[in-house]
Amino acid sequence: MNLPDALLNALSEHFPGDAMATGMAERLAYAYDNSRRNALPDAVVFPTSHEQTEALVRACREHRVPLIGRGRGTNTTGATVPVDGGVVASFERMNRILRIDPDNRLAVVEPGVLNGDLQQALKPHGFFWPPDPSSSPWCSIGGNLACNSAGPRTVKYGSPRENTLGLRAVAGTGDGFRCGTYTSKGATGYDLTRLLIGSEGTLALITEATLKLTPKPSALRTLRATYRDVSAAARAVARIMAQPVTPCALEFIDDVALKLARDYGGDGVPLAGAMLMIEVDGEPETLPSAVDAVSRAARGDGLEELRVAETAEETQALWSARKALSPAQRTISPNKINEDVVVPVSHLPELVDGIKALAKKHDVLIVSFGHAGNGNLHVNLLPRDDAERERSHACLAEIFALVISLEGTLSGEHGIGLVKKEFMPLALQPSTLHLMRNVKAAFDPDGILNPGKLLP
Repeated sequence: MNLPDALLNALSEHFPGDAMATGMAERLAYAYDNSRRNALPDAVVFPTSHEQTEALVRACREHRVPLIGRGRGTNTTGATVPVDGGVVASFERMNRILRIDPDNRLAVVEPGVLNGDLQQALKPHGFFWPPDPSSSPWCSIGGNLACNSAGPRTVKYGSPRENTLGLRAVAGTGDGFRCGTYTSKGATGYDLTRLLIGSEGTLALITEATLKLTPKPSALRTLRATYRDVSAAARAVARIMAQPVTPCALEFIDDVALKLARDYGGDGVPLAGAMLMIEVDGEPETLPSAVDAVSRAARGDGLEELRVAETAEETQALWSARKALSPAQRTISPNKINEDVVVPVSHLPELVDGIKALAKKHDVLIVSFGHAGNGNLHVNLLPRDDAERERSHACLAEIFALVISLEGTLSGEHGIGLVKKEFMPLALQPSTLHLMRNVKAAFDPDGILNPGKLLP
């Protein structure tokens, strides 16, 4: 697509100087995300205000030109790839923390604020914002909200949907609006805040977020449990989540992942049928009893070893396996297929057994790990050649079918984007998809916002 001269003139007026880029090098830098897919935009603009964003949307709507909102491009689903060309709006320059209000346990931020920078700013006040995706040092709050990106702490503290009070945004009509509250309770109309979170920029562009803060616990203890096999570890997860003390992290790593991590990271990584990494937080005087409760639940048939870290060095050593996984996978396959399916915790044993069977059936290397306390498993298919890539796609379809049969869903935190939208009819009824399309039409009647994503 080539942008109309009238639109280019309007964009130049609203985004003077280096606030707009149309050169090939700049456009290439915003053509891709962490899904490794790419498509060239016709222009890139860098909004710095809500009003500028309104003008941008109105201009693109007038000319029926696609408009793709973008954070830092760390998503893995192709959600920010401009597949139909058009204009990419990168919010990296809207990066101000507008307000930190400890008395009301909230912060107001622009979408380009980095998750890690926000956490550092909150530390002196004794608070944190719970969502902590693995990319938190360099991913943006706007991107976290667009994809409902979470992380290990979700098991205790919830995802962005549970930790956001309100939003300011611009719909596909060019109309700005506010939704939500500055209070932790609110029963006034439809909950548009939760609707926008996870909508991947297909309904509106977020220009401001009011986030719910949580007091930072003063103590943390790390445990590592190894098991005879993945089924024993999965049953332990169900026991841990059925008792009153909720861990702040509960990570599952299967035997294939452990071997891969050990080959890469050395003897500090244990060999076992499966492993759980568990973190418990709280106040120093109550932490020992909480650790004891979680430890009792972790014990059971198939447990091989349970270790509790007493020092920061021991904690780091226990986490060595998990930290070695990502670089280890890159040594196996540059074409990793990374999915983040979710099932109810009680069905986790069936899921891990089913994935093992499908890996064997399709002769595909699959490494599974993830946020087991939510039933959120990261299923990584590692094809090493074209034949394995072909088999991986067939295997993936069966994995999704298995997940749905276990009352699960396609994604826990990565979102849908391009890569999973063809499977949406498997997860949702036609009537549900019809309602979603009607919602899309109400917010974005001309379909300019992030076209080709999420909805099949």
